[in-house]
Amino acid sequence: MEKRGLLERLKDGGTIVLASGYVFELEQRGFVQFGQQYPGVVLSKPNEVEILHEEFALAGSDVIQGFTYYAHREALKNRGREDDLEKINTNAMAIAKRVADKYDKLLAGGLSNTPLYKQDDAESQKKIYEMFKEQVIWAVEAGADYILGETFDALGEAELALKAIKDHGKGVPAVITLAVYVPDITTDDIPIAEACRRLEEQGADVVGINCGRGPSGFIPLLKEIREVCKGPIAAIPVPFRTTEKEKSFYNLTDSVTGELVYPKNLDVVRCSRDEIRQFAEDAKAIGVQYIGLCCGNYPSLTREVAEVYGKNPPASKYSMKSKYTDGDDVSNLEPHILKIRKHKLGY
Repeated sequence: MEKRGLLERLKDGGTIVLASGYVFELEQRGFVQFGQQYPGVVLSKPNEVEILHEEFALAGSDVIQGFTYYAHREALKNRGREDDLEKINTNAMAIAKRVADKYDKLLAGGLSNTPLYKQDDAESQKKIYEMFKEQVIWAVEAGADYILGETFDALGEAELALKAIKDHGKGVPAVITLAVYVPDITTDDIPIAEACRRLEEQGADVVGINCGRGPSGFIPLLKEIREVCKGPIAAIPVPFRTTEKEKSFYNLTDSVTGELVYPKNLDVVRCSRDEIRQFAEDAKAIGVQYIGLCCGNYPSLTREVAEVYGKNPPASKYSMKSKYTDGDDVSNLEPHILKIRKHKLGY
């Protein structure tokens, strides 16, 4: 049976769950050096990338995304690895395709922000377009079902990614998401919702926001985006407790030390599973059809989102169903077990 594509799955209110955040999770596992943002692990430890893909698939992700974040020519040139450019992109897509085919998931190619974009600078924009073009071509050759352009802080660069997909993607759908930090505008000074509206008008099949802010900081913007966009909208926050005072995970501080926690100590501001589940509920009520988590995501959090969106993934077999502290029936416990419980809880 032929696999249903992205647009077929989104038709009539259908939904897509996306597991992202490969840099952070592979760094946690000891295979990527943070700060380099270099996906060379697809060459040095391809099995570890495949394992993570499989964990995300079992947790309920509808998509396996090739790990090509920051695998564009400029990033690899800056790290002295430009000769590996094509090999990294093609290997990343091949690894992802094996898992996508095994579990009947969509295969996504990926484009990401660059350090080159300058407004009103035709030369830098041409260079960026050419970088995106070659990545789009490799993704399509690998069999991508769609291409995701993500984490663009400037609308202008997002438009270049969309144009490259439209020009060279051979008709595959385009999903474009903007990064949101402290202001509710892009770095080229366009309100986020308006930027999404423009991208949709230019032919993006799904538009929305990713990275930068945690779940609570996404909700107000998602409501604005839903009001101005006609098609499916996307929400992929970071799973950290950003606030009205500290809107971005870049300026979150440790409540004990007062120090900035990005990037090394983000664990102290992680969202709980219940918070992620509540975010998914709120996003679903707004009408978000394409949802996931970005930097800091791991499989059990993806499972929370997937369950809210009715996916019933294999990993749900192992979901936590009870609360040890206050949800268990203790009426039938023997006295010595009750005593142990009291020691653990203090009451």
